[in-house]
Amino acid sequence: MTTGEHDGGGDRATVAAAAARAGAAVAGEHFRRDIDVERKGGKTNVVTEADRESQRRVIERIREAFPDDAVVGEEEDELKAVPDAGATWVIDPIDGTNNYVRDIRAFATAVAAVVDGEPVASAVALPAMDDVYVADGDAVTRNGDPVAVSDRDDPETAAATPTVWWDFDARDEYAAACTEVVERFNDLRRFGSAQVTLAMVAEGALDATFTNVRCNPWDTVAGVHMVRTAGGTVTDLDGDPWRHDSTGLVASNGPLHDEALAAARAVRDVERA
Repeated sequence: MTTGEHDGGGDRATVAAAAARAGAAVAGEHFRRDIDVERKGGKTNVVTEADRESQRRVIERIREAFPDDAVVGEEEDELKAVPDAGATWVIDPIDGTNNYVRDIRAFATAVAAVVDGEPVASAVALPAMDDVYVADGDAVTRNGDPVAVSDRDDPETAAATPTVWWDFDARDEYAAACTEVVERFNDLRRFGSAQVTLAMVAEGALDATFTNVRCNPWDTVAGVHMVRTAGGTVTDLDGDPWRHDSTGLVASNGPLHDEALAAARAVRDVERA
């Protein structure tokens, strides 16, 4: 195979895992240290030099194996949208930066490989928890051990969560999302990182997550691929297969998807009111 050739996800999964570990190592080195925090246009939209350094390290590892592939990254001057054609890497150097700067361990480096708009491999590394999730085209592992979505089919035994954030001018939607969870499911969890949340759905620790907003690809693509590879379902608000440019995201173990989809649609109805 020539460098950069589409490989169906196998080699790209290996590279995604190595790159995610490299970026996570940078984030871990700076965690709970005195690091400057900058704001990117909002009071809670924060970034640190660790984000930038981590992204650079991830890209270095990718370029060693696939120098000609496009890169979509949250920080600096990388692409901000996923091309519909060709091979692309989608990177979030620290997903959960607000957790990171508060010394909360729920943050991750996420790396996804995409070919012609569809993810084929991904890795999510949580350095403060010593967990690394990897998905190729066939299976998902956590620290080398196979994981899969839960088999729960009773909402009253299930744990779900809203994911991604609603700005202050949309807190009625956030409140509606929380209400939908506590009225439909057994309990609510919220972790402050979409990629961590999606990894937990993929491993069966959570049963469903949803949002009605349009998500950034770096916040979602790696975890979406994991949920699907682990046997789960991920759609938009219309119930169609989720894409990197979809509005809304509903991810579940499968049996509980209709319930999660109904919750997300109820939040959308608040948005439209």
